[in-house]
Amino acid sequence: MDERDDGAAGLTDAFLAAREAELAGRVSPRRLEHIRGVAATARRLARTYGVDERKAYAAGLLHDWDKGLDDAGICQRVRDLGLEEAIGPWVVENMPQVLHAPTAAADLGRRFPEIPAEVLRAIERHTVAAEDMGPLDMVLYVADALEPGRQFGRIDELRAAEGAVDLEELFFLTYEYWVYLLLERRRMMHPDTIRIWNTYVARRAPKKGQDRERS
Repeated sequence: MDERDDGAAGLTDAFLAAREAELAGRVSPRRLEHIRGVAATARRLARTYGVDERKAYAAGLLHDWDKGLDDAGICQRVRDLGLEEAIGPWVVENMPQVLHAPTAAADLGRRFPEIPAEVLRAIERHTVAAEDMGPLDMVLYVADALEPGRQFGRIDELRAAEGAVDLEELFFLTYEYWVYLLLERRRMMHPDTIRIWNTYVARRAPKKGQDRERS
């Protein structure tokens, strides 16, 4: 990412409205409804957890910028943006469903200097996550899972956790469930998934000797 002002001043109402109008020509009506749900959910989560609401809304609005492309189109997009080496050839070939995150971040960053680096990073990480997720990264990741249009087994449990646990715990619970779904459905995992999982599990593991009295 290039160096840029990381404030939200460039994310004006007019700028966001223009990008939303552009999205209407890039994705299906159903996808646009999902995007709007993610943006609204991200703003609410940001308010709950003390994260910049405008950045959260912008990240939600722009996270599926390239989702209108089919598998062949998104792979070509990766090549056009020169991202194949950074993403990894195996991921490009085998996991096209995650590629819209890095391509969106790259394209938006090049086209719109108004978008803060923090927003671009959250967009880049919203499919696979990362070992060092920041607050905005977590807000977008969770919002993408919990927006009103989503319906899955533990959705009510995860929604009920909002505000009852801290942001990192809410992210972990959400990530945990998506890992479970990948295993249950026997889907391929991104090469980074286990490393990310282990990082967050290790943060929650009791320190040596902490539970000694209970043993």
